[in-house]
Formats: sequence, structure tokens, C-alpha cells
Amino acid sequence: KCQATARERWIAAREADLLPIPYFHVVFTVPAEIAAIAYQNKAPVYAILFDAVAETLKTIGADPRHLGGELGFIAILHTWGQTLTHHPHIHCLVPGGALSSDGQRWIACRPRFFLPIPVLSLLFRRLFLARLQAAHDAGRLQFFGALAELITKRAFDDVLRPMRKKSWVVYAKPPFGSPAHVLTYLGRYTHRVAIANSRIVSIADGS
Repeated sequence: KCQATARERWIAAREADLLPIPYFHVVFTVPAEIAAIAYQNKAPVYAILFDAVAETLKTIGADPRHLGGELGFIAILHTWGQTLTHHPHIHCLVPGGALSSDGQRWIACRPRFFLPIPVLSLLFRRLFLARLQAAHDAGRLQFFGALAELITKRAFDDVLRPMRKKSWVVYAKPPFGSPAHVLTYLGRYTHRVAIANSRIVSIADGS
């Protein structure tokens, strides 16, 4: 019998955490202008992305106007899109409900409805931009090349200003097939690089 691969072990471990309830597949994406900043500041901006996503889900989930309880979720960062361009976004697998604040009961969301997408999008945008602004103010971001001028506060503020009004893409849908199916999909990206050897056509002169 062949030994399980790292990916197979990861998927099995995550499947063991799944509850016998409906789940939702939720994706948070940043605009292209923010992706360009992230490309030159991967560690701090990806950390900001995770923090903003987590706080958005927890805050809206805890709001008594929505679920009024504590959410749990699995979050996976993807940094490229199908065309292999830099496209940072986070996939979340979220149970369709929350645990009450006293930990004694389960609060289920409405069938096939997770949380209001416009509310998630607005809070995610606000939290992310506040953290990004704070990182710049603290000197934790670096810029070079075409973005070199963003090191100044005025130029950086000019870039962020329209981002505060732009719609940020968040979507939620019940997982196709089952939550385990989404884990298998995510597992294809958690244990490999963007460009597999099978996709390389040729190598010549360092290119």
C-alpha cells in the first residue's frame, strides 16, 4: 500500500474536523491596485488579508442581527489566478451556523443563505484598508520600481482613496457536492507551486 502524500494527509485531517451540517464556500478578493502593493509586500499584506477576513467573519457572525454566535472556519490563501497572474484571494470553508456565546446551543443560518454579502464586503474593505494604512504609517511597507513613489504618504493616500469607494469582491455559495469536495479542490493548491513542471514548455538562456 502506497504511503499517503502530504496533500492527502492534509485533506484527511481537515475532513476529520468537518461537522455533520451544511457548509458554505466563501471567497474574499482584493482589487488589482491592492494586489500590486501586495506583490511587493507579500508577508505583511498577506497577514493583513488573513486578519481582515477572520475579523470580518467573526464580527458579522457575532452580530445578533445575523447569527449572534461564534463562527469557525478554514481559510486558505491563493496568490494566483487561473491565468497564473498575481491574484491574492482567500477561500474559506465555513459551517452554516454558529455556536451561542454560552457554548450551549447551535444557531443555524437560513437554508442556502450564509451571511449578507454586501455587509461582509463593506466590513472587509474597511478592516483591510485600516490595517494597510497602519502598516504604511508604521513604515512596514516597501516600494520600488513603478510603485516607488508610494513610499510617501501623499501618494499612498491617493491610491487608497478610490479603494474606499470601490466594490470589493466577496461571494458565498454552498459547496458543490460536499464540504469534502471543496477541501479536495483547495488541497490541489496547498501542496504545490503555481507552475508545475508539466506546464513548462521550454527553458532557454535562463527563461
